Amino acid sequence: MAWKLSNKEWDAVDNLRFSTTEAAVFRNATIILMSAAGCSKPAIAHDLGCSVGTVDNIRKAYRLRGLPGLIPGKPSGRPSRATPEYLAALRAAVQTPPQELGYGFSVWSLPRLCAHLEKQTGIRFSDDQLGRIMRQEKFSYQRPKHTMKGKRDEVAYQQAAGKLRTLKKKRSATMLTKR
Repeated sequence: MAWKLSNKEWDAVDNLRFSTTEAAVFRNATIILMSAAGCSKPAIAHDLGCSVGTVDNIRKAYRLRGLPGLIPGKPSGRPSRATPEYLAALRAAVQTPPQELGYGFSVWSLPRLCAHLEKQTGIRFSDDQLGRIMRQEKFSYQRPKHTMKGKRDEVAYQQAAGKLRTLKKKRSATMLTKR
């Protein structure tokens, strides 16, 4: 099929090509202009670094929808299971210390947050997916460092640490005298 564009159509495609900042739109408009200039599909595909199938698809989209057919739409995909209610529960949980919610730990981790949100909303995500959702919601997180501080008896800990220092000093003193 020979491609013909009127002067008005040529100018419209050319204006779109030079007014866009998107590489895909520039390429698509160039495909149409090269087609109208009489270039073959394999030559267009080779010159633009795309497949012959892409050239066919762009030509078809232009024939069916005109200029809007040259602008790629957002690819359809499965809608997120993270409902607005889930996101609200996430925001509330992240901004509340876990101990205020009755938990025995003081820092949220992704697995703990996943479990809490599943109890709240009934929606379960993997730790990785929850991390991606948190980044989309502009929250940052790090792996928590778990210590026994706050869980141990500090007086007994200090006494044991003192005894350990004493034992180490006695041992090093006896080692020095035996040499």
